[in-house]
Amino acid sequence: MSSYLNALGLVCALGEGQGAVRAALQRADAPGGVAPRDDLLPGRTLHLGSVTASLPALDALPAHRRSRNNALLLAALVQIRPQVDEAVERYGRARIAVILGTSTSGIGESEQAFAAQAREGALPAHFDPRQQEIGSPALMLAEVLGLEGPAYVISTACSSSAKALASAARLLAAGQCDAVLCGGADSLCAFTVAGFAALESVSEARCNPMSSTRCGINIGEGAALFLMTRESGPVQLTGWGESSDAHHISAPEPNGAGALAAMREALQRAGLAPADIDYLNLHGTATPHNDAMESRAVHELFGPALPCSSTKPLTGHTLGAAGALEAAIAWLALTDNPDGALPPHWWDGQRDAGIPALNLVQPGQRLGRPLRAVLSNSFAFGGSNAALVLTASP
Repeated sequence: MSSYLNALGLVCALGEGQGAVRAALQRADAPGGVAPRDDLLPGRTLHLGSVTASLPALDALPAHRRSRNNALLLAALVQIRPQVDEAVERYGRARIAVILGTSTSGIGESEQAFAAQAREGALPAHFDPRQQEIGSPALMLAEVLGLEGPAYVISTACSSSAKALASAARLLAAGQCDAVLCGGADSLCAFTVAGFAALESVSEARCNPMSSTRCGINIGEGAALFLMTRESGPVQLTGWGESSDAHHISAPEPNGAGALAAMREALQRAGLAPADIDYLNLHGTATPHNDAMESRAVHELFGPALPCSSTKPLTGHTLGAAGALEAAIAWLALTDNPDGALPPHWWDGQRDAGIPALNLVQPGQRLGRPLRAVLSNSFAFGGSNAALVLTASP
């Protein structure tokens, strides 16, 4: 059964909305997006993918739904609200689901409350511990829209929202609903930054995926929302693959076996061969082990010629939102792109002789024709792997 991504709303470090993100993504003169911040990790200035756009006010939400995470989702929702309202009118409130991915939810609000308690001796009156509930984002959107279908959140670290898109497609195929508002959101907070710093996995400079000098990630924030239905739309989620390494709590299986299995399953479900893929959006975190694993898996399946890039030097690694945000970048590459402009791979050009060489997209590089099929990878702690195949509708 076909699953079409009919509408897209997004906000990230590159901007707000399709036009702004597309323009920033396709710049060939200099990378944008991530920028230095010194307020999240004491004593260190880090490049982070911060959203600078003004976010919707949360006054209309109950206190336990007020969080930056949910504000990011509302910023994405407003961009596609007419299409969502039309779906509600067409299908009915009980036939529309909300399936999202996140990892932070409202942890940032808890941080602020605990800091206030340390200063003032009491928690702020407006604080509600339910703000940090992992299911809050999906329940918030369902409540705002008056939806009555399934509403839940998947939290599997950095594969969360890629898995949310796959779950949405399964709900449609099972006949459980007629439309799904799906995607993901994550917001910057000190808890996340400090956690990755403790793992010695953050880079103070712009991250440098696939380079011999790579030394860690830039954490980011953002949200991406799709309206998925069975009705024909500009882009189809044609295939998905999921696997679990069960190798290590944080390190990937070094030979990329799980990543390879996920990509192969996605291609098989899509009915495509490796040669049918025009571009691959790498997970590309710029950590030594992850990039090595992914380059081996991609090279084994696709060889050295397929254009690939990691867009995390531009958006930051948006963790639970990464799968949806990078699916959104794939969506942009597949639509309104007659010359086949490819998402660039910004790095220092220093090849790592210890890993297979990939065809990393240069800024300004074009395919010379519209893209037909794109694969996007998302790999997470615990060996949770997800790969999505998106195709342009005929």
